[in-house]
Amino acid sequence: MKRLVLFVPLLIFIGVAAFLFQGLYLNPKELDSALVGKPVPQFQLQQLEDPAVMLSNADLKGDVYLLNVWATWCPSCKYEHPFLNKLKRRGELPIYGVNYRDERAPAINYLARSGDPYSTNLFDPEGKLAFDLGVYGAPETFVVDHNGVVRYRFAGVLEPQVWASDFMPLIETIRAEAKAEGNS
Repeated sequence: MKRLVLFVPLLIFIGVAAFLFQGLYLNPKELDSALVGKPVPQFQLQQLEDPAVMLSNADLKGDVYLLNVWATWCPSCKYEHPFLNKLKRRGELPIYGVNYRDERAPAINYLARSGDPYSTNLFDPEGKLAFDLGVYGAPETFVVDHNGVVRYRFAGVLEPQVWASDFMPLIETIRAEAKAEGNS
């Protein structure tokens, strides 16, 4: 019995080492999301540009879209911004912005200077919607299907190679599903 007790610290060490070793092979851009496969959380937020306009998740339903969480204080958001503008010019799909824990005036000024890739911007100064989405930080981008269901979550800068390899195949699949359901 005493010999067995001597091995307990060794077994604990092996368990912790195995757990940490597994973490070496995880991709930090692929975060688990409890929302994948579930509807976008209920929200009602002001439009960034016009506080008199209130928007809810029902206003965004109907087409495949991107939900992009961004902020003016986020350097990575500024890095991905030109690519989002390019997507808008190409007319790939609607992009809805969630202005996360930011101030209204600097956000509006930034979009005026840098171009506005968003069909609509939601103003989330307290980060409530971002919290409900499970956002760890900005930028994060979600692919939402025609039924308002989150199909993919991407944390980090959205770049052309990620767009081509991860986003476009999924978006094409969702569009094919919508067409098969008669939602074209």
